[in-house]
Amino acid sequence: MSSSLLSINGLSIGYSDTQSRPVAVVSSVDLSLAAGETLGLVGESGCGKSTLLLAIMGFYKAGLHRLGGDLQFMGEDPGVMPAADLQKLRGGRMALIPQNAGQSLTPTMKIENQLFEALRLHSDLPSGLWRQRCFSLLDRVQLPDPGELLKRYPHELSGGQQQRIAIAMALASEPDLLLLDEPTTGLDVTTQVHVLDLLREITAETHTAMIYVSHDIGVISAVCNKIAIMYAGELVELGDKNDLIDNPAHPYTKGLLDSIPRMHQDRLPVSLEGLQPQPGQRNLDNQCVFVERCSYARPVCQEHKPDSSTVSARQVKCHFASEALGWKSVEGRDPINKPTKFSRVVLRVKDLSVSYDRPSLKRWFTGGEPSLVTQGIEFEIRRGEILGLVGESGSGKSTLLKTIAGLQKPFAGSLMLNDQFDLHHSVGSRDTDCQQKIQLVFQNPDASLNPSQTVEVILARPIKLYFGSSDEAIRQQIDEMLTRVNLPLAYRTRYPGQLSGGEKQRIAIARALVAKPDLILCDEITSALDVSVQASIIKLLLRLRQESQLAILFVSHDLAVVDVLADQVVVLEQGRIRESGPVSRVFSDPGDAYTQSLLASVL
Repeated sequence: MSSSLLSINGLSIGYSDTQSRPVAVVSSVDLSLAAGETLGLVGESGCGKSTLLLAIMGFYKAGLHRLGGDLQFMGEDPGVMPAADLQKLRGGRMALIPQNAGQSLTPTMKIENQLFEALRLHSDLPSGLWRQRCFSLLDRVQLPDPGELLKRYPHELSGGQQQRIAIAMALASEPDLLLLDEPTTGLDVTTQVHVLDLLREITAETHTAMIYVSHDIGVISAVCNKIAIMYAGELVELGDKNDLIDNPAHPYTKGLLDSIPRMHQDRLPVSLEGLQPQPGQRNLDNQCVFVERCSYARPVCQEHKPDSSTVSARQVKCHFASEALGWKSVEGRDPINKPTKFSRVVLRVKDLSVSYDRPSLKRWFTGGEPSLVTQGIEFEIRRGEILGLVGESGSGKSTLLKTIAGLQKPFAGSLMLNDQFDLHHSVGSRDTDCQQKIQLVFQNPDASLNPSQTVEVILARPIKLYFGSSDEAIRQQIDEMLTRVNLPLAYRTRYPGQLSGGEKQRIAIARALVAKPDLILCDEITSALDVSVQASIIKLLLRLRQESQLAILFVSHDLAVVDVLADQVVVLEQGRIRESGPVSRVFSDPGDAYTQSLLASVL
């Protein structure tokens, strides 16, 4: 039996191609984790992070299987366990906290029943003590008024509350290992800080080991004591978080750190040029998987694949790891030059209020006022201007975007596009020209991309709808757009289910851009993207603004991204504007206590 809680040796996961040859998605991974240890697994979309995490639970996506290597959890291999034993393991000694808690919670079951189910399946607690245990779990994850929360359905909770419920369900069985797949993606900065504080407290109090998957190194460094960097299916660097962040020994790690946007920087973050090789391309030559994107590459990198070696108490796959420790960080070459003058107003919002309450005879007779989600909202966006909309979950950001897009009817106030189109009407009642001029990119691409359509069909639809182009012209526009959002042209024939989360979001962005709108509404569009792709999307949006004078309303919880991207910013709290103005002034000298608290939460 291994002395480690988790021991992985030479693990490779993949599939067989049409000629029955093995194609690795995860290649020769070596990893160990002791009880109470916390490991962060970082890498861009499609690198194999989630595939490795699921394999630890003994689960492989359709078509994937273990190609070689060994995996032991507490001396047992989940990959060969009988089904009954595997069910006891999952949610018992090992628990998963998923990326999207809203999708993992059963929408038709109250929270109490879902917690009861977890206790019934994975604990020996008598049923008479289940409710008391639920109160204890909700108290541990710092949710107030547990009696009221237990009566609610998932949709009646905010994103942060749903994520805490998912953590409580995972803790119900007192697991030895917690697996976390991007659990704070999409959460606002203050909620994110609270969740990370909670995870630190849990590991300290219960000595639970943790593997935390994320594309956000800042989040990982806040909660983990070790970090593993993954690229193209391989672990390229593994070591103590402080050593790795302060002085990376692999060029890819250095590139990721250079791509992170930071508050008050004067240059655009550096994006990694090129694309991560696809699984079928990784084994064609005996070369380093990062060689095509590495600015430090030399002939030996193309001739021989590097072995893992110990450098400065870290495991690194690089021929020049010792030398890389002395390489300086790369500063962005492109200065952040924000325009100071803009032309005509594209979107004009005046005294806007929105309510989800439906009209009722009772309210009409009694004169009762509806509950307002947003109230008295006023702002303008001019041609070529980017306005950032920030605030905590439930502040009304997404509601405003849906109202402008025509998916929610306003209660009061006015919205005008180009001083020509009245946006008070629902999207179905608007002219085709008006529909084409406003495009919305949703926060969750899983809910907006048709799973039964290929990428080519998805991108072709708005072109056909608004422009009626020929098939050859449509194909050319699709190829151009895939290149602009940093995706391979071969993705035309893929379905959304064959893409990673970040790749799906890039397709959603491309679909909005092919319509050539005057105004694009972006609802947390970078939250699922790794930092290197995020940097390229920031550059793309800025280039579009410059080339086509596109107006952008950009909702984000990442204040550093808003600082780099936006010209103006509006700060929302509970449906009201707390502060607004040029982003340089608001973020450097906030005049409102709420704005100050948001900025203080930036990692």
